[in-house]
Amino acid sequence: MNLETFYEYCLSKKGVSEHFPFDEDTLVFKVGGKMFALSSLSQWEKNEQSVNLKCDPDRAQELRAEYDEIQPGYHMSKVHWNTIALNGNLPDKFVKELIDHSYELVFKSLTKKIQNEIIELKN
Repeated sequence: MNLETFYEYCLSKKGVSEHFPFDEDTLVFKVGGKMFALSSLSQWEKNEQSVNLKCDPDRAQELRAEYDEIQPGYHMSKVHWNTIALNGNLPDKFVKELIDHSYELVFKSLTKKIQNEIIELKN
């Protein structure tokens, strides 16, 4: 997956906004004010691209055991976040499924009021 595909896919999800809350290198995607994906832009430039995605703890363990490209979240809660190396070994479709899973976990954690506001967006 390339940066443009990752960027456009994350932004295509309903109610998503992009931010740089930590520094000018770390691109963060949020839904309802909560992070669901983040990535270092300088790592993309070095061709060492990866993305941190939220994950159900049980599924996170299974994915880490099955794929060398999926590791505990770098600088994140190792229970709830995975770092996915996007070195071309994982199909884009699978990476998109992981992004979807992260988005859904965060979306479901939002209040019903915020969920409904997002659902009603035209985006």
